[in-house]
Amino acid sequence: MGKTSDAVAEGVSIASAAARLTVRNHILVETIAHDESFDPAQLAPFARQTLIELAVEQEEAAALTRKQRKRAWGKFTDSDGTHDYRDRDMRNLRKREKQYERVAKELRVRAADPEAVAELVEQARDAAWGDVEANLQRRLRVEGMRPDVDPDYEMMRGARMQALRLVDLPRLSAHRRKLTEGGVRQPAELAPESAAE
Repeated sequence: MGKTSDAVAEGVSIASAAARLTVRNHILVETIAHDESFDPAQLAPFARQTLIELAVEQEEAAALTRKQRKRAWGKFTDSDGTHDYRDRDMRNLRKREKQYERVAKELRVRAADPEAVAELVEQARDAAWGDVEANLQRRLRVEGMRPDVDPDYEMMRGARMQALRLVDLPRLSAHRRKLTEGGVRQPAELAPESAAE
């Protein structure tokens, strides 16, 4: 096993990436699926809780390693598998336990630091925006493609026409029905001419 400090730094880095991904997904769900506005102050508690939950996972891993170390003490026979530790594994298990504890401690420090939480939210927002931007660019590139520059135009035309018939037109029809039945006024240029006009 390498240096404890290197392992702890790597563990914190992995946990930070997991926290960023969790907060990013939360932002995408809240802002896109639930049509909420992005507010860093409202996201801070979620980001803080995410860091704490990751710290708890590390603490649980440390506790499990401690149990494994206690069970391994005094066993000198050959092991039966990967997690069947023996007395010769005591040093590595003790080192691993300390690493888990230090990663958990660092995550709790970050969770208690408003600047670290704000930085996590900002990084997650940037990641979420990157996903949205990439998706928009991909859709615009596909939807804005001209037939003369798309090498797959003819091959994909049938599928696009089928999607238009089976998905887009029924969706448009349902939307129009909803507008008409719901009593929502249509814009003047789209409304049918009344007999009075």
